[in-house]
Amino acid sequence: MKELLRTNDLVLISAVEAALSGNGIGVFVADQFMSSVEGSLSFLPRRVLVHDEDAGTARKALLEAGFARELLDV
Repeated sequence: MKELLRTNDLVLISAVEAALSGNGIGVFVADQFMSSVEGSLSFLPRRVLVHDEDAGTARKALLEAGFARELLDV
């Protein structure tokens, strides 16, 4: 799995998931249940991951959707 971005912004995660799924790309959001461990303080960002073979297509889809600033430079 390749990490595309990290954020605490739940609206951003939802928008990214919609953009990727709209392009037929499966998304996994890691660490989304860590808030119960951290006490709901939201200092642990959630990570948006895609399969290795979808990473290039996913980055292109997110760039076209206007999420260039949010993408990790990996």
